[in-house]
Amino acid sequence: MNNSKKVSKKNNNFLWIFVIFILIFLSIYLFLPNLNSGKTIPISQLIQDLKSNKVKSLTIYQTYANATLTNKQAVTSNLGSPTNPASIFTNNGINLSKYNNVTISQNPSLSTSDIITILFIIVIVASTWYTIRQFKSMGGGGGIFSMGESKAKLFIGSKQSIRFDGIAGLSGAKDEVVEIVDFLKNPKKYLNLGARIPKGVLLVGPPGTGKTLLAKAIAGESGVPFFSTSGSEFEEMLVGAGASRVRDLFSKARKAAPSIIFIDEIDAVARKRGYSINSSHTEQTLNQILVEMDGFDTTTNVIVIAATNRPDVLDTALLRPGRFDRTIVLSLPDLAERKQILKLHSSNKPMDKDLDFDKIARRTIGFSGADLENVLNEAAILTAKRNKTIIAEDEIEEAATKVVMGPARESVRTDEEKKIVSYHEAGHALVSKFLPESDPVHRISIIPRGLSGGATMYLPTQDNSLYTKTKFKTMITHMFGGRAAEKIIFNDITNGASDDIKKASQMARKMVTEFGMSDLIGPIEFGNEEESSYYGNGEKNYSEKTSAIIDNEVSNILNEAYNNAIKILKDNKKILDAIASRLIQDEVIEGDEFNKIVDSMLNGS
Repeated sequence: MNNSKKVSKKNNNFLWIFVIFILIFLSIYLFLPNLNSGKTIPISQLIQDLKSNKVKSLTIYQTYANATLTNKQAVTSNLGSPTNPASIFTNNGINLSKYNNVTISQNPSLSTSDIITILFIIVIVASTWYTIRQFKSMGGGGGIFSMGESKAKLFIGSKQSIRFDGIAGLSGAKDEVVEIVDFLKNPKKYLNLGARIPKGVLLVGPPGTGKTLLAKAIAGESGVPFFSTSGSEFEEMLVGAGASRVRDLFSKARKAAPSIIFIDEIDAVARKRGYSINSSHTEQTLNQILVEMDGFDTTTNVIVIAATNRPDVLDTALLRPGRFDRTIVLSLPDLAERKQILKLHSSNKPMDKDLDFDKIARRTIGFSGADLENVLNEAAILTAKRNKTIIAEDEIEEAATKVVMGPARESVRTDEEKKIVSYHEAGHALVSKFLPESDPVHRISIIPRGLSGGATMYLPTQDNSLYTKTKFKTMITHMFGGRAAEKIIFNDITNGASDDIKKASQMARKMVTEFGMSDLIGPIEFGNEEESSYYGNGEKNYSEKTSAIIDNEVSNILNEAYNNAIKILKDNKKILDAIASRLIQDEVIEGDEFNKIVDSMLNGS
């Protein structure tokens, strides 16, 4: 049925195109015969030729006359705009009826310009009609005439395949939304007690943490219509279109109540008003959302769920009670949740029975749920490429590295470049070995990936949400391990440490300006110049003198860490040489092997 409609639609399109081309062809065809194919002569000359019997045929039109002379030459003469074109000839003593040897056809047709004008109008009308039909066929039949209609996709909740038990992790977030599901299933239980369910629920979290997934699970559990859209779909080049789409969306949701409206990336239309980043029609769209949400009464079983990873830019009016009165934070999964997510996404894949999911979960610290799903998918692809039937730890390790750093790339490096990279990565690993609160080394690699020539990976023993000042200094120090190794071994430095320096500088500045970890300045928070500029202020909340002190403190932290890294590597230069030599030979050293090399050389064995 759908295929026949598509074929019919295509046939109609071809028909309209064919009609337009026919009209253009006819206009050209009718126009060409009236064009002067010979020279133009004065009307007096044409009259003289008639009197001299030099005219073989004559056709008189309203404003001109075409003639063919006896010598077969075609000529034309302009008549002006006479009331009776034939009178021009009769007034000059020519009795047209007496010229038996001349074919005279007095044609009362329109002029050439009139014909062309009419045909041009016909072509324009036909083209416009065809364009209108095309616009109407766009966007599910709406097109340009449905600018104000919502583009939200409707899913029937009972047909949603996603349920809470199909979502690993997010235990705290799921507990928050259980009562919403219960309200949508049994609204009278709450309304009879005078309870008011939250009108809006804001899901906040980094990308890939499952905001959209959780919203769909709410609809799937409650079995109600689910209107899904995004903030960007309210935007249009026409002023007022966004507000109209908001009205249309809420109108449809009320008619389908109880129902759920899900707006993904709501920050696209709900940023703080009054700043240059907002256009007038974006603010108009936001105002309409505020009005629609505030217009709900307690008996309207419509719940608005919105998702964003930028809650700091949302307008405060949107977050007040009565609109989005509940905020649910979805953070990156912890160790136990990562393990659950990995097991869930591996349930439909042939996994090695000896696979240690706990180790993989510790290896993937900082990964979102989407990242973990992508790791297992990449591992499955890699297993197939290797012509294996079981996904093992090697494939998962490679996939995790690929997700973070990109695929391994072929690189033609000289022996000198390979040596520099080997010492650089060995410096990172060895420095971290001698620092307090340092995570164990998981793998050292000099295989180039993405923009990096190598990498040193760590395997945290547990998730950390709180970092001490000692931990920060440790992280900065082993970031400088690569640069320190280059300086000690080659008495020179390369640009390979640029990313390390950037990250170390950012961390040191946060220690001083945000975390209050400077002994000289004390526990004071200093405004971020970039954020101030973002909100239209563009000014720091501290003086230039204070700025110089901050810069000095940041510099002291960085220099202290760099000098510490230099000292560690100088004291353990033989171990550094041994690790670098193994990297040059094998390109990859696993964490256990690295520890054996260090421990054996420290013990003198």
